[in-house]
Amino acid sequence: MRKLLFLFLLLPFSAFSYQGNPSLEAISKALSAGDVETLSKYFGDNVEIAINDNEQLVPKAKAAELVRAFFSQHKPKSFQQVHQGASRESSDQYCIGNLAAGSGNYRVYIYLKTVGSSVTIRELRFDEE
Repeated sequence: MRKLLFLFLLLPFSAFSYQGNPSLEAISKALSAGDVETLSKYFGDNVEIAINDNEQLVPKAKAAELVRAFFSQHKPKSFQQVHQGASRESSDQYCIGNLAAGSGNYRVYIYLKTVGSSVTIRELRFDEE
């Protein structure tokens, strides 16, 4: 038991901080499936949506419309996380991944705001590769 505790203390906390993150897992699955309803459950009151350098800060309902329109033109096939982490000064999180959609590929950036146990998407960006 002591050895296990010692090993745990030696490992950096960040090694455990995002494994099994249920919010990020649900968001990734929603992106892969093109499931706007599930995805929009995580939207904050206002969301910055950027599609190929067209950036807009919009209310939650409008953000869902924009993502729905994007998915209707570019049907998602799969989403794979490439990188995830947290900001140094707060518990806010981010995720970068690749979305295969329609006949193209998109780099997706997600910025998540954490307040208590609540996680909301504040920024969602789709950049064609």
